[in-house]
Amino acid sequence: MKLFQTDRRQRRMHVLTFAITFVMSVLLTAFFATQVVAGHTYEAKARENRLRPVVIPAPRGTILDRNGEVVATSITSYTMQLLPGDSMTVLQTLRDLGPFIGLAQSDVDRLMAARNRRPHDLLEVTDRATYSQAAAIEERRAAFPNLMVVERPMRYYPAGAAIGHIAGYVTEITREQLNQPRFKNNGYKQGQLVGQFGIEKAYEDILRGRDGARYVEVDAKGRVVNPRASVPALDPQPGKPLRLTIDVRLQEYIHSIFPDTMKGAVVAMAPSTGEILAMYSHPTFDPNAFVGRIPPDLWRALNTDPNKPLLNRTITAQYPPASTFKVATAVMGVRLGLVTKDSHMPIPCTGGMAYAGRYAKCWWHAGHGSLDLAHAIEKSCNVYFYQLGIRIGLDNLAKLATRIGFGHRTGVDLPGEISPVFPASQAWYKPHFGVPAQPSDVMSLAIGQGPNSQTVLNMASFYAAIAGNGSGVPPHLVDLDSLKNRTPNIATGLNPQQLTNIWAGLQLVTEEDGTAVQSSLARYKLYGKTGTAQNPQGPDHGWFVGFAGVPNGTPEIVVAVIVEHGLHGDAAAPLGSKIVNFYLDRVHHHPFDPIPTWGERMRAGKVQGFDPAGRILVPAGIRNASAAEPQRQERPGAKS
Repeated sequence: MKLFQTDRRQRRMHVLTFAITFVMSVLLTAFFATQVVAGHTYEAKARENRLRPVVIPAPRGTILDRNGEVVATSITSYTMQLLPGDSMTVLQTLRDLGPFIGLAQSDVDRLMAARNRRPHDLLEVTDRATYSQAAAIEERRAAFPNLMVVERPMRYYPAGAAIGHIAGYVTEITREQLNQPRFKNNGYKQGQLVGQFGIEKAYEDILRGRDGARYVEVDAKGRVVNPRASVPALDPQPGKPLRLTIDVRLQEYIHSIFPDTMKGAVVAMAPSTGEILAMYSHPTFDPNAFVGRIPPDLWRALNTDPNKPLLNRTITAQYPPASTFKVATAVMGVRLGLVTKDSHMPIPCTGGMAYAGRYAKCWWHAGHGSLDLAHAIEKSCNVYFYQLGIRIGLDNLAKLATRIGFGHRTGVDLPGEISPVFPASQAWYKPHFGVPAQPSDVMSLAIGQGPNSQTVLNMASFYAAIAGNGSGVPPHLVDLDSLKNRTPNIATGLNPQQLTNIWAGLQLVTEEDGTAVQSSLARYKLYGKTGTAQNPQGPDHGWFVGFAGVPNGTPEIVVAVIVEHGLHGDAAAPLGSKIVNFYLDRVHHHPFDPIPTWGERMRAGKVQGFDPAGRILVPAGIRNASAAEPQRQERPGAKS
């Protein structure tokens, strides 16, 4: 038995003291952690709740051509935003703004509808106000206290429509794009501008830059209460510049001379290097009209236009190569050792020939007689190339054509390129046509017909290979080492002498009785081939593919031209000739010649007359690069 009993009240007091001490310790520790250890963190979070970032778009990288000329840049425009307010105040401000920035009643109605949907947000009135418009508003700042005017970059393309299909355009990112990993994982947000076409799309990661931000103060409900917060703005980071291989002045020249009423395309390249000097599709569009938000009426008009101005005919349209492909057949024949420049075929051309139960005509019904390879290219004799195709064989022709670029896409660094049509072997015919290949099918392929459809870039790439060292890397528009050093995708297998023998036939096309003699040049040596592509929907398409350089020098430019419904090559050849002349005049620092072709000079009365034998003179400049201006007549019925 204990003499002294513990006071229960005292024991409870100890427990209570301990509990109070423990709770106070926990609270003091939490207060210390909150106020001292993590004070800056919570302060930042409080600031974030009080401040709302407003994006400052980053200027996109400047795009330059091969000579440093600007293809695309960012210029200063101005965004005008209204602070939240009651409906009558906002409506009256919009009406007062109308005379200064050209707001129509329909624009006011649209903006009020947007304001009513989100009454507590800033209302963007315009994102492309000019300097003069912004200055006029700032001069009347007292009349527009609830209007914010902010500088922002706007994309600008100095060459306009001439460069549309190459440069592409930028517009606001779509909801579907925001869900794509490419954009979702790289911090893209609603309202940002992204490349949607052309170089702007292909090189978005280089050109995009990083957006900055300024801040506005909001209340607990997210309503703007102070548009000019004290927090410094975060400066945007501009995108990186990009240099192209194209010559923008050449691009503008092509745009100026391409017939307004015609459709077609042009590709100019440097031999063997893969460098694209010009790429033009007509009709075209002005990318400046697409910056920011594309006007719905414009977008609808472009998409419903039967001439399809948004279609890049250089890489997303296919055409039968017609007689321009005969040069490829000649290359394959020379590569296999079946012909040389002086080789004749067993059957002379009498207007057609029979083979394997089929009689195939030559375009010249009277017949060309017996020709060697060079003159067969000049005359574009179907019968000669029927026989050469038969000698090569369908399987060999299909395999070799793939090696020289006709069975696959070129690999150009531009989105949207389509694959050409060409049989990979005899076995290709059955699944595509339901019947096996026939022995005579090789005759059609050999002259650029049958299941043989190419892009303009495909044809330019092939001729760029034969104008250079016999091989070619995939064509490219951007001047990057990684693109220059790619593995060749065209390999003709011809040595320099064999290439020169092919050139001999192409030279005759623009001389003597060739189909493009009126397109010859006085100052430069022009080689080329015309073509007439059959078109079941209407008149035939006209082709010209060739290359040129100074006499006794190496070719410096290759050009491929197609004019839809242009009938024969005589529609395309003068365009190609003028294009190479313009480029070479710039390279060699000659003054611009507005009528460089022999046909134009003849029609302008700048002629020399006849030689002592009474024949019309061949252009003197073809042989000696003089400035002589001869005259001759077209051969009746001349065709590719």
